[in-house]
Amino acid sequence: MSIIDTESARSLSVERSEKAPPLSEQAFRILRHQILRGEIAPGEKLRIEVLQKEYSFSSSPLREALNRLVAEGLVTADDHRGFRAAAMSPSDLHDITSFRLVAEPAAFAQSIAAGTDEWEGRIVAAHHQLERIEEKIAREEAHWNEEWTIRHKGFHMALVSAASSVRLIATCSSLFDQAERYRRFSARNRVKPRNTQDEHRRLMEAAVGRQTELAVALLKEHLMLTTRNVVDLQTGS
Repeated sequence: MSIIDTESARSLSVERSEKAPPLSEQAFRILRHQILRGEIAPGEKLRIEVLQKEYSFSSSPLREALNRLVAEGLVTADDHRGFRAAAMSPSDLHDITSFRLVAEPAAFAQSIAAGTDEWEGRIVAAHHQLERIEEKIAREEAHWNEEWTIRHKGFHMALVSAASSVRLIATCSSLFDQAERYRRFSARNRVKPRNTQDEHRRLMEAAVGRQTELAVALLKEHLMLTTRNVVDLQTGS
């Protein structure tokens, strides 16, 4: 290899290392993804020594990642018993939903009041992307398809993206993720069909039509339906 080739290889290696996220960020993304998908079961103990072997991370980035997940409500920590994936229960879901019913309608109403044509365009585009993925995959598979999940959150975040409070938008994003495990549980186990496509279209139309009262009512009903479905499944109703 020539000197030029050697230097080019070194430059590429440095560039790649600079682009790679920190190890703690990589660990955070992996664990978060697996918890949200249910690959790490609710209540499962997250032993540092086991995670080190499984993911080839040292203890320091793993602890940093786990503490970030504690802050997000996806992991619980105990000084004596270590870390666990957060448990799932009807009371926890009710708590998440109660908070969402305050935060998301408020952010949605703010967005409708302050939203520009660009905001409307983001909503229409996000809804179009969600519809396109639904056309490509079977309905029974859509609600746990990874691409659908990403586009679903993208649509919901577009609805609130013109809110004046950055913290409120961040809260909406965090609560959406905490509710994701319950949504997946509902989608996998429900017997009664649910027309989420129609729910999303009506939300989009109310938003771009600047129908604040209707939009907020539709969003609240949309959020509460998942809670009802999960509770019904867990109680056998």
